[in-house]
Amino acid sequence: MEDNDFRELFDGIYMVGGRLATLNLTKGRRVYNEELVERDGKEYRLWNPYRSKLAAAVLKGLKHMVIKKGSSVLYLGAATGTTSSHVSDIVGAEGSVYAVELSERNMREFIKVCEARANMVPILADARDSSAYEQYIEACDVIYQDVSTREQAKVLLENSRFLKKGGTAYFIVKSQSINIKSKPESIYEKELNLLNGKFKVLERFGLEPYDSLHLFAVLEKL
Repeated sequence: MEDNDFRELFDGIYMVGGRLATLNLTKGRRVYNEELVERDGKEYRLWNPYRSKLAAAVLKGLKHMVIKKGSSVLYLGAATGTTSSHVSDIVGAEGSVYAVELSERNMREFIKVCEARANMVPILADARDSSAYEQYIEACDVIYQDVSTREQAKVLLENSRFLKKGGTAYFIVKSQSINIKSKPESIYEKELNLLNGKFKVLERFGLEPYDSLHLFAVLEKL
């Protein structure tokens, strides 16, 4: 039942007491010291938009939210699992999250998250070389990319072979990782132009006040 204090925004994404949340797939467990809230016998993890760009995008008015129960997601740049664990909640036991992370230090923490979540596959690898993990990946419905590298569009193109035709890519452009001297808008345009012919831009917007100097783009694979 929906009321002013609780409503479902998208499949698996809720507003609980005015705050964004996902239904906890691993009841009683936290990932990044987030608050757990009980409602009608179910446990929800509050989703901090200042620590998750996907959460920020939802609160900014994201229209195309295609990650849902049963989705298969290739997550590039998993770090220690803040956002990817919420994606794990959303896709549920029927879905899969293939999570690529380059940092061994981050991976040590991230593996602890994955041990409690059977739908997550941790992959220690460089997202710039998809051949290093192609044997682990099935065709995916969604790519979510949040990596710090100078050639961000190139990374998405490298991994697009795993994305189904018509699939969705959430592409976060970090301008400061590419060139701190250039204007962010010029960087965003350049990166998106590199994807012409391969992807169609469905949405694009900044993430202020939750994050700065980032573009959040929603793309459809052609």
